[in-house]
Amino acid sequence: MLRLGVDLYSVRSQGWSALDSLRYCAAQGVKVVHFSEPRFLESLEERRLRRVQAYARELGLEIEIGMRSICPTSNLFDPQQGTAEEQLSRMICAARMVGSPLVRVVVGNRFDRRGPLPIEAHVENAIRVLRAVRGRATDTGIKIAVENHGGDLRASELKALIEEAGPDFVGACLDSGNLLMTLDVPLAALEILAPYVLTSHVRDSQIWRTPQGVAVRWVRMGEGNVGIVEYLRRFVELCPGRALSLETIAIEPRCLNCLEPDFWDAYRAVPGWEFARYLALAERGQPPASIEPLRDEEAALRERQDLEASIRFCREVLGENRV
Repeated sequence: MLRLGVDLYSVRSQGWSALDSLRYCAAQGVKVVHFSEPRFLESLEERRLRRVQAYARELGLEIEIGMRSICPTSNLFDPQQGTAEEQLSRMICAARMVGSPLVRVVVGNRFDRRGPLPIEAHVENAIRVLRAVRGRATDTGIKIAVENHGGDLRASELKALIEEAGPDFVGACLDSGNLLMTLDVPLAALEILAPYVLTSHVRDSQIWRTPQGVAVRWVRMGEGNVGIVEYLRRFVELCPGRALSLETIAIEPRCLNCLEPDFWDAYRAVPGWEFARYLALAERGQPPASIEPLRDEEAALRERQDLEASIRFCREVLGENRV
């Protein structure tokens, strides 16, 4: 049985409490609510977490929780919250209290591929943190799901991180939209990471050629050109029982100037055949006729509309009785 879920980042502009979010997700008929950042829980105090857990159980919902960067050298890491080990340990404890089987984490974002340290150094630093909390994670039965996030890691790089850190307690939070930001083709990346997937984020994307390379735009499910229907069906086959949580994000197109020489400073290890496959996907796309800029006052309504349309799409593709 597929476990369709919602990543609460999809409705980040609503101003809801944790309990409000649970009520909304229950009304949409999903099974999993993915609190991808601590702010969506409001508090990590045990009494509050137990209340969230109890209310989710009352509504028939499952919970997953997460945090941001665990890499102390990433530009995304927040040292004001404590060391990486302290922050991750705190979230492991919170996961146990709220009933989440995992903690979703990230290494960084695309800027870490072009900073003073190579991405390989950031990966090694993240692995050291993961190994440092291994005992706490295994003692509590909580697994760590590392996301390919914001252009930081390619599918093959995330696979290598998991294998080096320890796949007995580390796996993947596979994000279909972020794959395109690192020259990955979603369906091919799914095949690479499927054995390690603990949970996921899913959204559709448009990709097309530009004079300097390609442009990528995230869209609601069914409006893209990256084969999302085949991706969904293959995910169900390869990752049975894993949550498929919608993370719908509307953004302006992001340009990857991959035909410019300096772009490759961040991607020296990408094989030519993989880039050719990625470029072929972009060649089949067409730029949107027009893109209306989203006004701030429209954001909350647009978030709900995009998410609810995407839930309906998944049900149509995968079958009402499966989701």
